[in-house]
Amino acid sequence: MKISKRRYTQLIVAVLYNCNIKGFMTGSVYKGAVKGVCVPGLNCYSCPGAVASCPLGSLQAGLLSSKYKFPYYVLGTIILFGLLLGRFICGFLCPFGLLQELLYKIPLPKLKKNKFTRALSYLKYVILIGFVIIIPLVKLVPSFCKYICPAGTLEAAIPLVTVDSSLHGLLGFLFSWKVFFLSVIILVCIFCYRSFCRFICPLGAAYSFFAPVQVVGVKVDTDKCIHCDKCVADCPMDVLKVGDRECIHCGACIQHCPVDAIKIGLKK
Repeated sequence: MKISKRRYTQLIVAVLYNCNIKGFMTGSVYKGAVKGVCVPGLNCYSCPGAVASCPLGSLQAGLLSSKYKFPYYVLGTIILFGLLLGRFICGFLCPFGLLQELLYKIPLPKLKKNKFTRALSYLKYVILIGFVIIIPLVKLVPSFCKYICPAGTLEAAIPLVTVDSSLHGLLGFLFSWKVFFLSVIILVCIFCYRSFCRFICPLGAAYSFFAPVQVVGVKVDTDKCIHCDKCVADCPMDVLKVGDRECIHCGACIQHCPVDAIKIGLKK
């Protein structure tokens, strides 16, 4: 089976994000100097292998302490990533996105995109505003990380509990809820392409705002384009046009374009 360059990139990035192998063996979280740096994709700070921080987790932590110091660094980092790459990050640089794509390869019936999935794609903006911004500011709780994030459950909670038996006494309803939610996400992703990415992920929602101005991504040569819309029809994401807020710039549309009008590169 041929593995695409994009898949190689996803695999390499996942390893680079989580290259602290010792952490997986000891059940400890790396807290070195690099941990102060945010990676572009969704990758839990508390993962035993993580060598850097998740932008969402860092933003929520910063908002919790915003009474004393506003998280300019984290916000600036997210804006920089958005301006340079936007949701190209979702397509190439997010380990949890890779997991969703691998789950979708399981040979079972698939749910195709439709008007309902397009409408449901707005849910991630509600989660971004409510669970990443408002609740952390009002209730001083990192609510997305604590109550929703399946990446944190898979990458951090389960490995740490598995390795460190002393944590078993701390398990309760919240851990059970997070494992249940993760299980639902995994199951849905088998039938619905990148469902967490499309409907829930607030990081993808944040990056989507930069779609009109991001520097790198897919671009259409309007002189070649014949407006057949095969690129949109064959895209598994809820796009209305190439490069819009739902586009993850994976480049799958390139092979479906009959006139070779779509490329990945620097956008004008």
